Amino acid sequence: MCGVNISPVFSWSGPVTGTDFQARSHAALNDSQLRANFRRAMDGLMSKRRSAFADTEELESLRDLGASIRRNALAKLPELLEKLEANCSTNGIQVHWAETTRQANEIVLQIAQRRDARRIIKGKSMVSEEMHLNRFMAGHGIDCLESDLGEYIIQLDHEMPSHIIMPAIHKNKDQIAHLFEREVAQGRYTEDVDELTAMARQKLREAFMSADIGMSGVNFAVAETGTLCLVENEGNGRMCTTVPPVHIAVMGIEKVVERLDDVPPLLSLLTRSATGQPITTYFNMITSPRKTGERDGPEEIHLVLLDNGRSRMYADEQLRQTLQCIRCGACMNHCPVYTRIGGHAYDAVYPGPIGKILTPQIDGIEQAGELATASSLCGACAEVCPVRIPIPQILVRLRREAVNRPSGVGAVRGSGARRKGLEALIWQGWAALHSRPGGYRFFTGWGARLGGFLPNVGALKEWTSVRSKPQLASKTLHQLAREKGIAGE
Repeated sequence: MCGVNISPVFSWSGPVTGTDFQARSHAALNDSQLRANFRRAMDGLMSKRRSAFADTEELESLRDLGASIRRNALAKLPELLEKLEANCSTNGIQVHWAETTRQANEIVLQIAQRRDARRIIKGKSMVSEEMHLNRFMAGHGIDCLESDLGEYIIQLDHEMPSHIIMPAIHKNKDQIAHLFEREVAQGRYTEDVDELTAMARQKLREAFMSADIGMSGVNFAVAETGTLCLVENEGNGRMCTTVPPVHIAVMGIEKVVERLDDVPPLLSLLTRSATGQPITTYFNMITSPRKTGERDGPEEIHLVLLDNGRSRMYADEQLRQTLQCIRCGACMNHCPVYTRIGGHAYDAVYPGPIGKILTPQIDGIEQAGELATASSLCGACAEVCPVRIPIPQILVRLRREAVNRPSGVGAVRGSGARRKGLEALIWQGWAALHSRPGGYRFFTGWGARLGGFLPNVGALKEWTSVRSKPQLASKTLHQLAREKGIAGE
């Protein structure tokens, strides 16, 4: 397509498993180039966000407003989705419902086959990544080309996004220059950013004009007007949604908002939290296909509403807060784990803090429960979340769900899948010990006497390979208190 040798299949290897995640994390930590790339990028993004929210009082007020808008939309979700469908249909947008990613892919395929389409040009869409749409369509002989520059770069290199806002953020200029030399520029090497961008633009311009279908995501869908809002910086989203004769928009069901007035505060939070911009270069509001007498725009617009586990999250009051997310990526930029291992270590569509709570709920505890443990619970993600999602509390909840006794009716699919008999026994012993004062005093007393003789083996040996061996106090707190004459323990 367009003279560019692009495989539509990413290197995504399937649901993440605990062992794989740990191995990938170790590999990422030992990759000095990767860590340098992320450090530089994350420092820049955090600095821009701080500058964008210089007024702390205004920031907190805006966060309160954004959170209330999202909570209001989720509280009325069934009603608003029906209203969105009705108003979109009145506007001429064809609405489709998909419970699973396979159903969503089948809907897109049916539209493509009816239009005899062979080429799809895509704007940035995390839901299409969630659907693994490119791989599915390739299996049916239909090419998908990413038009967002970051997505275009990683598609050239057969990778998956490492960040939900900046998918190629793990690459530096030199790496991209070598990639373009090999895949785009026919052997010509340049590190000039303007030249590299111009190369991509030339290829993509040809693709926009020849594509049969344009695809996009949706940042906000307004129920009261049936309007699809699309936020972008490069203009590729507008090209995808206006040049090809068919536009297909895909979105998770949680992206709906009640009123048009709800959009400006969320847009302000989104752009300033994501890239430190007061507003993006383009903000598209899509309400209908081309009307009689209009000179541009698609002949058909389709909206695919994807559930994929979101209804299950919605049913639980605490887990429902996961759906407040507006996909700004600020939690990733400030996460001490993500900024050190990068996005590919997660091997999931949604990496970082939001991915740690979203992916286990989509893929199930069996497949992705390990991700919920990849956090120190420092709380940085919650402090910067523009819509106040309590990510640490949800992480703790998911960890609890992971080790619950399997009942088959847990709030999260696969609840109890990570329960281990020995670990459960240890915690039962811990609980019993701490609920019996006599036993507690006996155990801690002997622990204080013998703690210095802890054998340096097993987990303790690994721990002390880079740290000092923990030293237990020779006397318990209660003993010290008694010696000080403090009564009433």
